[in-house]
Amino acid sequence: MTYQRFEDLPVWQKAATLYEQADDFLESAPPRMCSSFRDQLERAVRSVSNNIAEGFERGTTNELLQFIYIARGSAGEVRSMLCLLLRRHWASHLKSQISNLKSAAESCSRQMRAWADSLQNSGIKGQRHLNERERRQFDQKQKAEALQERLRSLLPPNYPLRRKDSESEISNLKSQI
Repeated sequence: MTYQRFEDLPVWQKAATLYEQADDFLESAPPRMCSSFRDQLERAVRSVSNNIAEGFERGTTNELLQFIYIARGSAGEVRSMLCLLLRRHWASHLKSQISNLKSAAESCSRQMRAWADSLQNSGIKGQRHLNERERRQFDQKQKAEALQERLRSLLPPNYPLRRKDSESEISNLKSQI
């Protein structure tokens, strides 16, 4: 699936949810938590979604990858700070909230890792590198892959062509339709 806006990306949405949860947590955090710690946690949480957005808006895949890794680093920073909180006896009553925040940050990190892997294994250099002919070819390829997937999904579950490794067989089937 191709996304046109960063707001539609599932990983950005997950990062936005992480921010909302962290904001709620910080709103009710104990006064014992120093203001510089609160500020750093809030900035790290915001950095996750902001770097996803900035990378998405860039013109090359390499730039996008760079910002995905920065966002992953920020998610790691969030988890580190939450782990530090768990080590404090005065925060023991917050264990459930902290654990939920850590899980959300880990989920963001996993999604970004998978996205980075898929980008690294693709031949796409980014919008900045596409001329009109390459854009058309890329779009045609995306549409053909979507059609293949749709045709595959219409087949009975045990049908041999339903397997993804039967690309050439599906192409033959498509040409007969």
